[in-house]
Amino acid sequence: MSSDAPGARNPLTSFADKLTIETPEQTSLDFAIAGIGSRFVAIALDTLIQMAVGFVVGIAGIFSTAGLVKLWPKGGVWAVAILLLFYFLLYFGYFAIFEIIWNGQTPGKRKVGIRVVKDSGRPLTPSECIGRNLMRIVDWMPGFYAVGIVSALLTKENKRLGDLIVGSVVIRESSLNAIRPTWHSPESASGPALAPLGSIHLSGDECALIESFLTRRYDLEPIIRYNMADEILRRLKPKLTLPLENAGSTEKILEALAYERRATSGYH
Repeated sequence: MSSDAPGARNPLTSFADKLTIETPEQTSLDFAIAGIGSRFVAIALDTLIQMAVGFVVGIAGIFSTAGLVKLWPKGGVWAVAILLLFYFLLYFGYFAIFEIIWNGQTPGKRKVGIRVVKDSGRPLTPSECIGRNLMRIVDWMPGFYAVGIVSALLTKENKRLGDLIVGSVVIRESSLNAIRPTWHSPESASGPALAPLGSIHLSGDECALIESFLTRRYDLEPIIRYNMADEILRRLKPKLTLPLENAGSTEKILEALAYERRATSGYH
Protein backbone atom coordinates (compact mmCIF):
# COMPACT_ATOMS: atom_id res chain seq x y z
CA MET A 1 0.00 0.00 0.00
CA SER A 2 1.31 3.42 -0.89
CA SER A 3 0.07 6.62 0.69
CA ASP A 4 2.21 9.23 -1.03
CA ALA A 5 1.05 11.27 -4.00
CA PRO A 6 4.11 12.65 -5.79
CA GLY A 7 3.99 16.36 -6.24
CA ALA A 8 0.84 16.72 -4.13
CA ARG A 9 2.19 17.32 -0.63
CA ASN A 10 1.75 20.36 1.56
CA PRO A 11 4.17 20.28 4.52
CA LEU A 12 2.05 22.77 6.41
CA THR A 13 -0.99 20.52 6.49
CA SER A 14 -0.10 16.87 6.05
CA PHE A 15 2.38 14.40 4.63
CA ALA A 16 -0.02 12.98 2.08
CA ASP A 17 -3.42 13.82 0.64
CA LYS A 18 -4.10 10.55 -1.16
CA LEU A 19 -4.26 6.94 -0.06
CA THR A 20 -3.61 4.42 -2.83
CA ILE A 21 -4.65 0.83 -2.18
CA GLU A 22 -3.50 -2.07 -4.33
CA THR A 23 -6.30 -4.65 -4.31
CA PRO A 24 -5.79 -8.44 -4.57
CA GLU A 25 -7.14 -8.12 -8.11
CA GLN A 26 -4.10 -5.91 -8.98
CA THR A 27 -6.12 -2.73 -9.38
CA SER A 28 -5.52 0.60 -7.67
CA LEU A 29 -8.10 2.50 -5.66
CA ASP A 30 -7.42 6.11 -4.68
CA PHE A 31 -8.97 7.76 -1.63
CA ALA A 32 -8.65 11.46 -0.78
CA ILE A 33 -7.39 11.88 2.78
CA ALA A 34 -9.55 14.15 4.96
CA GLY A 35 -7.63 17.24 6.05
CA ILE A 36 -7.25 18.44 9.61
CA GLY A 37 -9.60 21.33 8.86
CA SER A 38 -12.52 19.15 7.79
CA ARG A 39 -11.96 16.84 10.75
CA PHE A 40 -11.98 19.84 13.10
CA VAL A 41 -15.28 21.06 11.66
CA ALA A 42 -16.75 17.55 12.07
CA ILE A 43 -15.63 17.26 15.71
CA ALA A 44 -16.97 20.77 16.39
CA LEU A 45 -20.41 19.82 15.03
CA ASP A 46 -20.42 16.57 17.01
CA THR A 47 -19.37 18.45 20.15
CA LEU A 48 -22.24 20.92 19.72
CA ILE A 49 -24.67 18.00 19.45
CA GLN A 50 -23.19 16.41 22.56
CA MET A 51 -23.41 19.67 24.48
CA ALA A 52 -27.03 20.18 23.46
CA VAL A 53 -28.00 16.65 24.50
CA GLY A 54 -25.98 16.94 27.70
CA PHE A 55 -27.62 20.26 28.60
CA VAL A 56 -31.15 18.94 28.08
CA VAL A 57 -30.47 15.74 30.04
CA GLY A 58 -28.66 17.71 32.78
CA ILE A 59 -31.61 20.07 33.31
CA ALA A 60 -34.03 17.14 33.32
CA GLY A 61 -31.75 15.28 35.73
CA ILE A 62 -31.62 18.17 38.19
CA PHE A 63 -35.39 18.43 38.44
CA SER A 64 -35.78 14.64 38.57
CA THR A 65 -33.16 14.32 41.31
CA ALA A 66 -34.81 17.02 43.39
CA GLY A 67 -38.09 15.14 43.26
CA LEU A 68 -36.39 11.80 43.93
CA VAL A 69 -34.57 13.08 47.03
CA LYS A 70 -37.89 14.07 48.57
CA LEU A 71 -39.12 10.50 48.21
CA TRP A 72 -35.81 8.72 48.89
CA PRO A 73 -33.02 10.67 50.64
CA LYS A 74 -30.28 8.37 49.28
CA GLY A 75 -31.64 8.55 45.79
CA GLY A 76 -29.57 11.64 45.05
CA VAL A 77 -26.34 9.64 45.15
CA TRP A 78 -27.67 7.13 42.64
CA ALA A 79 -29.02 9.89 40.41
CA VAL A 80 -25.62 11.61 40.33
CA ALA A 81 -23.89 8.29 39.56
CA ILE A 82 -26.30 7.61 36.70
CA LEU A 83 -25.78 11.10 35.30
CA LEU A 84 -21.98 10.69 35.42
CA LEU A 85 -22.27 7.36 33.61
CA PHE A 86 -24.53 8.95 31.03
CA TYR A 87 -22.07 11.78 30.35
CA PHE A 88 -19.21 9.30 30.00
CA LEU A 89 -21.21 7.30 27.45
CA LEU A 90 -22.34 10.50 25.74
CA TYR A 91 -18.76 11.60 25.23
CA PHE A 92 -17.12 8.33 24.27
CA GLY A 93 -20.07 6.14 23.24
CA TYR A 94 -21.47 8.80 20.91
CA PHE A 95 -18.61 8.45 18.42
CA ALA A 96 -18.27 4.67 18.66
CA ILE A 97 -22.00 3.97 18.35
CA PHE A 98 -22.52 6.24 15.36
CA GLU A 99 -19.38 4.94 13.60
CA ILE A 100 -20.68 1.39 14.07
CA ILE A 101 -24.24 1.95 12.85
CA TRP A 102 -23.33 4.55 10.19
CA ASN A 103 -20.34 2.66 8.82
CA GLY A 104 -17.58 5.03 9.95
CA GLN A 105 -19.54 8.27 10.20
CA THR A 106 -20.93 10.47 12.96
CA PRO A 107 -23.46 13.27 12.34
CA GLY A 108 -20.55 15.72 12.11
CA LYS A 109 -18.57 13.54 9.71
CA ARG A 110 -21.66 12.96 7.57
CA LYS A 111 -22.35 16.70 7.36
CA VAL A 112 -18.76 17.45 6.35
CA GLY A 113 -18.55 14.46 4.01
CA ILE A 114 -15.80 12.34 5.58
CA ARG A 115 -15.68 8.75 6.80
CA VAL A 116 -13.39 6.46 8.82
CA VAL A 117 -12.18 3.28 7.10
CA LYS A 118 -9.39 0.75 7.57
CA ASP A 119 -6.05 1.36 5.88
CA SER A 120 -7.13 -1.39 3.48
CA GLY A 121 -10.26 0.55 2.53
CA ARG A 122 -12.57 -1.88 4.37
CA PRO A 123 -15.07 -0.79 7.06
CA LEU A 124 -14.01 -0.86 10.71
CA THR A 125 -15.32 -3.63 12.94
CA PRO A 126 -17.33 -2.67 16.06
CA SER A 127 -14.38 -3.50 18.33
CA GLU A 128 -12.10 -1.29 16.23
CA CYS A 129 -14.59 1.58 16.41
CA ILE A 130 -14.70 1.25 20.20
CA GLY A 131 -10.90 1.01 20.54
CA ARG A 132 -10.35 3.96 18.23
CA ASN A 133 -12.67 6.18 20.23
CA LEU A 134 -11.46 5.14 23.67
CA MET A 135 -8.13 6.66 22.65
CA ARG A 136 -9.85 10.04 22.67
CA ILE A 137 -9.01 10.08 26.39
CA VAL A 138 -5.35 10.47 25.42
CA ASP A 139 -5.94 12.47 22.22
CA TRP A 140 -7.78 15.13 24.24
CA MET A 141 -4.86 15.76 26.63
CA PRO A 142 -3.96 18.27 27.90
CA GLY A 143 -7.05 19.85 26.34
CA PHE A 144 -8.87 20.58 23.07
CA TYR A 145 -7.40 17.50 21.32
CA ALA A 146 -3.85 18.85 21.63
CA VAL A 147 -2.24 15.39 21.45
CA GLY A 148 -4.52 14.34 18.60
CA ILE A 149 -3.70 17.46 16.57
CA VAL A 150 0.04 17.05 17.07
CA SER A 151 -0.23 13.38 16.09
CA ALA A 152 -2.17 14.29 12.93
CA LEU A 153 0.44 16.89 11.99
CA LEU A 154 3.37 14.53 12.51
CA THR A 155 2.00 11.38 10.89
CA LYS A 156 1.15 10.38 7.38
CA GLU A 157 -2.51 10.49 6.43
CA ASN A 158 -3.36 12.86 9.34
CA LYS A 159 -3.72 10.08 11.91
CA ARG A 160 -4.46 10.66 15.56
CA LEU A 161 -3.52 8.06 18.16
CA GLY A 162 -6.80 6.18 17.80
CA ASP A 163 -6.17 5.77 14.08
CA LEU A 164 -2.63 4.53 14.68
CA ILE A 165 -3.82 1.94 17.20
CA VAL A 166 -6.48 0.28 15.03
CA GLY A 167 -5.02 1.05 11.60
CA SER A 168 -7.71 3.43 10.37
CA VAL A 169 -7.75 6.55 8.23
CA VAL A 170 -10.30 9.31 7.65
CA ILE A 171 -11.13 9.85 3.98
CA ARG A 172 -13.43 12.10 2.01
CA GLU A 173 -16.78 10.51 1.25
CA SER A 174 -16.55 11.66 -2.35
CA SER A 175 -13.64 9.23 -2.80
CA LEU A 176 -15.99 6.27 -2.31
CA ASN A 177 -18.60 7.67 -4.69
CA ALA A 178 -16.07 8.40 -7.42
CA ILE A 179 -14.04 5.18 -7.32
CA ARG A 180 -13.16 3.89 -10.77
CA PRO A 181 -10.77 1.00 -11.23
CA THR A 182 -7.33 1.72 -12.64
CA TRP A 183 -6.03 -1.14 -14.75
CA HIS A 184 -2.28 -1.15 -15.13
CA SER A 185 -0.68 -2.60 -18.22
CA PRO A 186 2.67 -4.16 -17.25
CA GLU A 187 4.83 -6.02 -19.71
CA SER A 188 3.36 -9.29 -18.59
CA ALA A 189 0.35 -10.27 -16.54
CA SER A 190 -0.62 -13.63 -15.28
CA GLY A 191 -3.98 -14.74 -14.03
CA PRO A 192 -5.96 -17.91 -13.41
CA ALA A 193 -5.13 -20.71 -15.83
CA LEU A 194 -8.18 -20.41 -18.06
CA ALA A 195 -8.43 -20.18 -21.84
CA PRO A 196 -9.23 -16.74 -23.29
CA LEU A 197 -12.70 -15.70 -22.28
CA GLY A 198 -13.33 -12.92 -24.77
CA SER A 199 -13.15 -10.02 -22.30
CA ILE A 200 -12.40 -7.73 -25.23
CA HIS A 201 -16.11 -7.84 -26.05
CA LEU A 202 -17.08 -6.38 -22.67
CA SER A 203 -17.91 -2.70 -22.27
CA GLY A 204 -16.20 -0.37 -19.84
CA ASP A 205 -19.22 -0.44 -17.53
CA GLU A 206 -19.24 -4.24 -17.51
CA CYS A 207 -15.53 -4.29 -16.62
CA ALA A 208 -16.21 -1.77 -13.86
CA LEU A 209 -18.99 -4.02 -12.56
CA ILE A 210 -16.58 -6.98 -12.36
CA GLU A 211 -13.90 -4.92 -10.62
CA SER A 212 -16.38 -3.46 -8.14
CA PHE A 213 -17.64 -6.93 -7.21
CA LEU A 214 -14.13 -8.39 -6.83
CA THR A 215 -13.07 -5.48 -4.64
CA ARG A 216 -16.04 -5.66 -2.29
CA ARG A 217 -16.93 -9.37 -2.32
CA TYR A 218 -15.31 -10.15 1.05
CA ASP A 219 -17.57 -7.59 2.75
CA LEU A 220 -20.70 -9.41 1.52
CA GLU A 221 -22.61 -12.19 3.19
CA PRO A 222 -21.67 -15.53 1.56
CA ILE A 223 -25.07 -16.20 0.02
CA ILE A 224 -25.30 -12.63 -1.35
CA ARG A 225 -21.74 -12.89 -2.66
CA TYR A 226 -22.35 -16.14 -4.52
CA ASN A 227 -25.70 -15.02 -5.95
CA MET A 228 -24.22 -11.72 -7.11
CA ALA A 229 -21.32 -13.48 -8.83
CA ASP A 230 -23.74 -15.83 -10.60
CA GLU A 231 -25.94 -12.92 -11.71
CA ILE A 232 -22.99 -10.93 -13.08
CA LEU A 233 -21.70 -13.93 -15.02
CA ARG A 234 -25.20 -14.68 -16.34
CA ARG A 235 -25.39 -11.16 -17.75
CA LEU A 236 -21.96 -11.40 -19.36
CA LYS A 237 -22.18 -14.96 -20.65
CA PRO A 238 -23.61 -14.10 -24.11
CA LYS A 239 -20.46 -12.06 -24.86
CA LEU A 240 -17.95 -14.68 -23.70
CA THR A 241 -16.24 -17.15 -26.00
CA LEU A 242 -15.27 -19.94 -23.58
CA PRO A 243 -17.63 -22.88 -22.97
CA LEU A 244 -18.39 -22.24 -19.31
CA GLU A 245 -19.54 -25.68 -18.24
CA ASN A 246 -16.07 -26.78 -17.06
CA ALA A 247 -14.37 -23.44 -16.66
CA GLY A 248 -14.13 -23.41 -12.87
CA SER A 249 -16.04 -21.49 -10.22
CA THR A 250 -17.97 -18.33 -11.04
CA GLU A 251 -15.59 -16.09 -9.12
CA LYS A 252 -12.57 -17.68 -10.81
CA ILE A 253 -14.09 -16.84 -14.17
CA LEU A 254 -14.67 -13.23 -13.09
CA GLU A 255 -11.09 -13.06 -11.82
CA ALA A 256 -9.87 -14.44 -15.14
CA LEU A 257 -11.88 -11.84 -17.02
CA ALA A 258 -10.31 -9.12 -14.88
CA TYR A 259 -6.78 -10.42 -15.48
CA GLU A 260 -7.42 -10.91 -19.18
CA ARG A 261 -8.75 -7.40 -19.66
CA ARG A 262 -5.85 -5.99 -17.67
CA ALA A 263 -3.30 -7.94 -19.69
CA THR A 264 -4.66 -6.59 -22.94
CA SER A 265 -4.76 -3.02 -21.57
CA GLY A 266 -8.33 -2.79 -22.65
CA TYR A 267 -9.70 -0.94 -19.65
CA HIS A 268 -8.44 2.29 -18.09
